[in-house]
Amino acid sequence: MKNTIGKEYIKFLNEIKSRIVTARIQAIRSINKELIKLYWDIGKSIVERQKQFGWGRGAVEQLSRDLASEYANFEGFSRDNLLRMRMFYLEYKDKPILAQLVPELPWGHNIFIMQKVKDAKEREYYIAAGIKLGWSRNVLLNQIFR
Repeated sequence: MKNTIGKEYIKFLNEIKSRIVTARIQAIRSINKELIKLYWDIGKSIVERQKQFGWGRGAVEQLSRDLASEYANFEGFSRDNLLRMRMFYLEYKDKPILAQLVPELPWGHNIFIMQKVKDAKEREYYIAAGIKLGWSRNVLLNQIFR
């Protein structure tokens, strides 16, 4: 009887561990999607304000300093990253299929594809494959440059 309880407990433990891993992966994906949406919105807002008020890169630099000061414990608001958000929005705003896919990939993957792959169909392929196959950034890099 003791042996049966042991086996059942191990089975139960493994089920719980599996559920924990699945929940953590889903949480990370959810957070990633929200961050990508935020970066899209920031990029869009920068583009709109620059157009509306004639702001240049100086406004992006000031925005970076102000955000870094306000959110000292957060990363991602450097001048370069804010400019990437702007470019991200501009690159995908008129490509609804790609705009729908990009929240499924981490920010680093999106930046890499955006910087290294210029053709929209190729971008779509690498984004879709990265999502479907769960490519790491290194695998993505190897696929693009093979």
